[in-house]
Amino acid sequence: MGRFSWVRFLAVLKKEFIHIQRDRASLIMAIVMPIGMLLLFGYAVNTDVDHLPTVVWDQSRTADSRDFITSIRNTQYLDPDDYVQGYHQIEAYLDSGKARVAVIIPPDFGKELQRDNGQGDVQVLVDGSDPTVARAAMSAVQMLGLNKSLEIQGVRLAARGAAAGTNMPLNIETRVWYNPDMKSMVFNIPALIGLILQNVIAMLTSFSIVREKERGTMEQVVVTPIRSLELLMGKLLPFVFIGFVSLTLILATGIFWFEVMPAGSIPLLVLLSTIFLFTILAIGLLISSIAKTQLQAMQMTFILILPSILLSGFIFPRETMPTLLKILGGLFPLTYFLNIVRGIFLKGVGMEYLWQDTLILCAFAIILVGIAAKKFKKNLD
Repeated sequence: MGRFSWVRFLAVLKKEFIHIQRDRASLIMAIVMPIGMLLLFGYAVNTDVDHLPTVVWDQSRTADSRDFITSIRNTQYLDPDDYVQGYHQIEAYLDSGKARVAVIIPPDFGKELQRDNGQGDVQVLVDGSDPTVARAAMSAVQMLGLNKSLEIQGVRLAARGAAAGTNMPLNIETRVWYNPDMKSMVFNIPALIGLILQNVIAMLTSFSIVREKERGTMEQVVVTPIRSLELLMGKLLPFVFIGFVSLTLILATGIFWFEVMPAGSIPLLVLLSTIFLFTILAIGLLISSIAKTQLQAMQMTFILILPSILLSGFIFPRETMPTLLKILGGLFPLTYFLNIVRGIFLKGVGMEYLWQDTLILCAFAIILVGIAAKKFKKNLD
């Protein structure tokens, strides 16, 4: 073996530092990724739910009802910014996701609170799609009802004594929509359809071209009479088939094994999943065209996967995120597909509520496929 030589050791050490310095991509990732991941996790991993969009149907329109709405706002958990004039409008707000909570105040609310032993009823509807958000909203409403009842009862006792009665002044009835049992599985299984499709298809596609580069077979293909469009379609179609097989298996497992039944149209889900699939294929192809090695392709895919999990609403509600992270989350197709798949599975909604997310997904697909095809053709030329 011979004696340990500091000269040889320092020569190897110097050589490795030179290699690291020349590999700019890995060097940048080693420096930027830890800071980026800390910032992402620090801001995105937030289980504190507050400022939930809330819609109000105030049929009483009295000083007491307005005071109750103000108390709701003061909790900082609910933002009663939108007012409606009917039950069908409340359904539209909850179905579309514009509101997570609906507060219905009946016409006799103010009159009941003014009676000595009167009890004002309030109905609160909570979107149970996300159990974490639903539990936080219900807890905030129940605590508000208790505190407000004690406050009103104290005023009654001070003014009327025993005549004030013993009834609690407020009776808040809460109902959970879409996921009444607030099971996390019902919320997570639909979202996993999008996440698994993204991860599997992006990873496989990103390796397709770069593998040819590493093996040196891409140059052999280039000198053949095959055209770039023919090569591109030949590369993508097998992954389209794999994507449909994966989608079928995921849907079948979710429905028959986990017993999470979609409330909406399965054909519509398959159609919109196809748009998402082409978007992910384009992303994988773009990564494959840029990366020089399979390791770089894997690193780039990882850069896509981790932020999309954190910022898309897959785990943590987007309502709790800072504005900047909401904007960044809007750059991932998975964000819009999660709205679609959860809307179909949990709420049973159709295109009347999903058209905006669908249009954005279509725009992603067209733009990304165009960029990927252009980059692919440029590499061949």
